[in-house]
Amino acid sequence: MEAVIERTAMSPFIREKNDYFAGILDGRGRVVCGTMVPLFGNLTQIIFEQYPPDTMRPGDLYWYNDCHGSRGGVSHSPDMVFAAPVFHRGRLVAFSQTWGHFWDIGGMRAGSISPDATEIFHEGIIVPAVRIYREGVLNDEAFRIFLRNSRFPEILRGDIRAVLAGCRLGERRVLELFDRFGAETVLTAWALFEQQCRDTIRKTLESRIPDGSYEADDAVDGDGMSDRPFHVRMRLTKEGGRITLDTRASDDQARGPINFIMHPSVPKLIVGIYLLSGHPTLLLNDGAQDAIDDVLVRPGSILQPHWPAALGNRAHTLARVQSGVLALLALATGGDVPAPNSVYNIYFLRGFDRARNEFFLCSDGVAVGYGARPFADGLDAIYYVAQKNYPAEFMEMVFPLRLRRYALHQDSGGPGRFRGGAGVIREIELTAEEAIVAIRQDNILFPPAGVNGGHAGRPGRCVVNPGRSDERPLRPMSDGNVLRRGDVLRLSTSGGGGWGHPFDRALERVRRDVLGGVVSVGAAREDYGVIIDESGTIDAAATEALRARPRGLVRMFHRNGYFGPPVEPGR
Repeated sequence: MEAVIERTAMSPFIREKNDYFAGILDGRGRVVCGTMVPLFGNLTQIIFEQYPPDTMRPGDLYWYNDCHGSRGGVSHSPDMVFAAPVFHRGRLVAFSQTWGHFWDIGGMRAGSISPDATEIFHEGIIVPAVRIYREGVLNDEAFRIFLRNSRFPEILRGDIRAVLAGCRLGERRVLELFDRFGAETVLTAWALFEQQCRDTIRKTLESRIPDGSYEADDAVDGDGMSDRPFHVRMRLTKEGGRITLDTRASDDQARGPINFIMHPSVPKLIVGIYLLSGHPTLLLNDGAQDAIDDVLVRPGSILQPHWPAALGNRAHTLARVQSGVLALLALATGGDVPAPNSVYNIYFLRGFDRARNEFFLCSDGVAVGYGARPFADGLDAIYYVAQKNYPAEFMEMVFPLRLRRYALHQDSGGPGRFRGGAGVIREIELTAEEAIVAIRQDNILFPPAGVNGGHAGRPGRCVVNPGRSDERPLRPMSDGNVLRRGDVLRLSTSGGGGWGHPFDRALERVRRDVLGGVVSVGAAREDYGVIIDESGTIDAAATEALRARPRGLVRMFHRNGYFGPPVEPGR
C-alpha cells in the first residue's frame, strides 16, 4: 500500500516527503496495524454515522477530511481519509484505510495552510463523509467539484488516485489473507494482537506508575495573531486502578490556526508508544485505547475548539500534548522518559516562475532534533514520523530555488549526559522574480525541555539574507513575507532536550561532538565543563577542576533554568 502511494503520487509532499498513512482496520473500525504510527482518533465513526455498516457493499469507498465533523478523527483539512470496506463471503470483516496530505485544496493561500487563517473555511474545501465509490463506480460529480477547488487540480487528481490505489490494494491483500487462512483464523489473530497490546500497556502502567497525581504545563509560543503564549495543562491521576488525564485547565481556543481537536485516543496512543518501546515485537493498535480510562477535555479550549476554529497549524499544540504526556510520565517514573522535541518546521514559498510560465508552490517541512533518551543521545535531523528531506537535485529541478547550505545546527541539541538531537540549517536562494513566504516555527520562547538534569534544546530562527546589509528576521508564525530574486532564506531549527546533567557526559562523547561540529569549543566548556581545543585535545586537569564546581540544586526539568522536583545527584 505504501509503495503504490509513494510511486504514483504527484505532489512532492506525498511522493518525496512521505506524508501519508496506510492501515488495516477490523470490521468495527478499530486499528489492527498501521505504517506511520497514527496519532489521530476514530477514523470510521464519522463514516458509520452517515453510512451504517449494513448499508455498505463490496466496491464501496468512503472519503472525508471534515475535522470538526469527525471530532478530531482527522485534525487538519489537507489530510484526506479514504476507507474501503472488505467483504469476505458476504461478511464485513475489515477496512483498508489510507490518507495523504494533499498539496492544495483551496483556501485563502496556496497550500491551504496559513498562519493568517482564523477559521476552518480559510483552509480549503471541507468534505464530509461521502461515498465516492458505490460498488466500484466513481461518483464523478463529487470528484469534479472537489478538483475545481484546487489551484493545482492535476497534482490533486494524481494524488487522490495514488491514495485511492493504495486503499484498493489493501482491500485486495486483506481479502487474499482471509481466503488463504480463513476468517476465523485471521480475526482470532487480530484479536490476539489487540489483547497483547492492551495487556502489555496495562501491566506496564500498573508496575511503573505509582498511585498519585502529577501535573505538567507547556505552551505554544503564539498563534500568529497575538503576542501571548497558549498553555496546555495536564493532570494525570492514578488511583484505585483507574487512570484519568485531565486537560480542562488548558487555555481557551486561539483565534489563529493552532487549535487542535484532541480526540481522546491521541494521549492514549502517546502513552502506548512510550510503554511499548521496550516490546519491539508487539503491534501498536487500538488495544492502546485502554491505556488511560478517562480523558477530560473542555469545550472551547485549545484542545477542543468550537466550530469553525482554524486548525491548519495544529501540530504546534499536538507537540505540546506530546511533551506534556512525557512530562507526566517523567514525574511518575523519576525521569525515565525521553526529553521532548520541537514541532516540525514548515515553510511555504509561492510565486510565478516566468521561465516556465507557471505558478509554483514549494511546501517544505524541515527537520528538528529529537529529545535525548535515558540510555542514548537524541536523534539529529529528524523529519516528522517517516518523512524525508527534499534532495538538492530534486529541489533545484522542480522549483525556482537553489539549495546553498544544508547542515546540522551547531549547539542546538540540549546539553546533557545524553545530548538532545541537533536541528538543521537549510539555506535557500530564490531564482524566480518574486515569491511570498509563510513560515511555521515554534519552540523559541518555550524550547523543548531538558529532563532529569538535562538542559533544554536551543531554539531556531528564520532570517532573510543572513550576513548581508539587508538581513532581516521573519516572525516565526507569519505569512505574506516577500522575497525577490537573489534573496536567501536561512531556516535554523530547534534541537531536542537533553537528559541527565551535562557534567556527567562522557569526555569521549563530548570530544566526538566537537570534532563532528555538533558542539562548539565554547559550548563544550560552558555547557559540559570540558576544556578542549579544535583538534579534539582535552585538558584533563582543567576539565576535572571545572566539573568539580558545585552544581547547585538540579531539578527534573530545565528551560531557562531548572524547575520541578529535585533530582538526586548522579541519577
